[in-house]
Amino acid sequence: MMNLIIIILILFGLGISLYFFFVSRKYYRETVEREDPQKYTIPGLIEYVKDCINEITRTNLFELGLSEVEFKKQTNQRAELKKALKVCMHGSIVDKQFVKAFIYDILHAYIPNEKTNSIIPFNNPYLLSTKDKFAILIYMTKKEHGANALSYLIDTFQLDRLKKNENGEYSYYISKQEINDIYNRMDLILTGEDKLEIITQTVYEQYKGLGVIDEIRDMNIDGVSAGVSGVPEDFIEFSDFREHINGVNRHEKNYESIWLFYKGKSIKLDFIGFESESELKRVCQIIYRYNRGGQLSEATGYRVNEMKDGSRILVVRPPFSESWAFFVRKFYIKNVTLETLIQDENAYLPINLIKYIVKGGMITAVTGQQGSGKTTMLMAMIEHIYATLTLRIQEMAFELNLRKLYPRRNILSFRETETISGQMGLDIQKKTDGSVNILGEVATDPVAAWMIQMSQVASLFTLFTHHAKTTRDLVYSLRNSLLKCEMFNNEKIAEQQVVSVLDFDIHLARDYEGNRYIERITEIVELPDIPLPGDFVYKINLSEKTASFMETTAEYYNKMTDKKIFECRNIIEFRNGQYVAVNPVTEERAEQMKRAMTRKDAQQFDDYMYKYFSLQSEVRV
Repeated sequence: MMNLIIIILILFGLGISLYFFFVSRKYYRETVEREDPQKYTIPGLIEYVKDCINEITRTNLFELGLSEVEFKKQTNQRAELKKALKVCMHGSIVDKQFVKAFIYDILHAYIPNEKTNSIIPFNNPYLLSTKDKFAILIYMTKKEHGANALSYLIDTFQLDRLKKNENGEYSYYISKQEINDIYNRMDLILTGEDKLEIITQTVYEQYKGLGVIDEIRDMNIDGVSAGVSGVPEDFIEFSDFREHINGVNRHEKNYESIWLFYKGKSIKLDFIGFESESELKRVCQIIYRYNRGGQLSEATGYRVNEMKDGSRILVVRPPFSESWAFFVRKFYIKNVTLETLIQDENAYLPINLIKYIVKGGMITAVTGQQGSGKTTMLMAMIEHIYATLTLRIQEMAFELNLRKLYPRRNILSFRETETISGQMGLDIQKKTDGSVNILGEVATDPVAAWMIQMSQVASLFTLFTHHAKTTRDLVYSLRNSLLKCEMFNNEKIAEQQVVSVLDFDIHLARDYEGNRYIERITEIVELPDIPLPGDFVYKINLSEKTASFMETTAEYYNKMTDKKIFECRNIIEFRNGQYVAVNPVTEERAEQMKRAMTRKDAQQFDDYMYKYFSLQSEVRV
């Protein structure tokens, strides 16, 4: 009986102790919250995560008295965390997920369940900001569609259609109202884990990530840019300008502008933006630094680099540009084939001709405006180069990523650096047993001049991209590059050199609605040298030497005047929504192409030309 009473008293005392413990803990938490109202907010959580990670990465492990096995485990984990923290913002999805998992564990142990909705009001859609609704939409859609989540939302709800903006102009943009409507229509149900994952992403993107574009950049899109519209803060300081823009409507700051490049369309995201100029500046200063991207300073006002996933990044800053801005150009390389890129009516015409042009070893330019798909087209063309040939690529930044598409091919890519110019890179390529040279973009005069020289002597054939609007512009631009580099001092001779090198021009275009197509495939035909008329007789009595001199002089001036030395023959054109066969490939060029093909491909090329161009010739291999 006495033992029972003692046990009851002990349990009673333990219960009182636990009661006062929880009451005191609740009182302490409420006191701390009153003292620190920012504790369970995104800024407060960011500071807490920073402190935790700094403590983990800076603690002296020797002072913890760990066993040998535990010491090695902690050392490896800390080294992996430090590495991930350095590269997670540079396009490395694996490192990003590692850091986010670390942050998730920290927040899971720190945030009480009842405080989740006070950080982000998940339980009250009227209090949710459009930015938060978009984050929830992306997270929930990503569960099913992965990196295609944003594409799914845009295509399903037709967010990329032309709309009239508040100024009465038609443009591509996604408004706050559209995001709110989609959120209401989807009627999403979030679990506690979902809420914590979204909070983790929000903390990560402001702590180590790329701000509001962090998840957008990881999607399968064509690109994203920021800081390219709106009014820079420096402009707003002028009172007369401020009065002008306030008289129209509320001006948008430059750091609030986010633009999406999707299927050839530039779409403005009106519902999100960076919160401040300093946040945009922070992202600009870290986004380009993968693999030691160099120093962005006032003296060097721009940087071009690639990210870990192959995306191209360009960052600019004042005084070179009027405000901080960056451009991420993504190259989504899955299923890049001619059949998927060319899908208009009679698409088989350009698809087959391009295949035969590549197999025939023709020196070909892929031209078009920015965003018309030149790089993607070039990637698809590589598939039809015979696998026995070795490929050497020269780029300003690694964009083609051909070894990811064709890992079993003999491919090596080079790029320009601060100490190695494009011209030097092309010179080195001649010593690497390359059969086919590919230039990501002929953008400078030295590279253009070197490309002409390389096409003549250093490789079997060359493929390159250029921004020329017409085939004549392409020839004249390359000719002018030869003249500027002082390889020639006569326009006609320089032009003759260019024409003797180029074979075909595949010109891409993009219409107002963002649809991409091949505007034309043009053959560049060098015209024969036409002698002087046979009845050319001098009327004066001259000695034989004088007559020869006059004849030579007349011939020279005849060639140096307006005599055409090349002709542009459109083989296939895009007319009224379909591809049309216009002119056959010249017989001389066709025979040259067949000599580079296998017997089977040469026969198929003959059949193709006969069927669609009524041109038949003997197979010569």
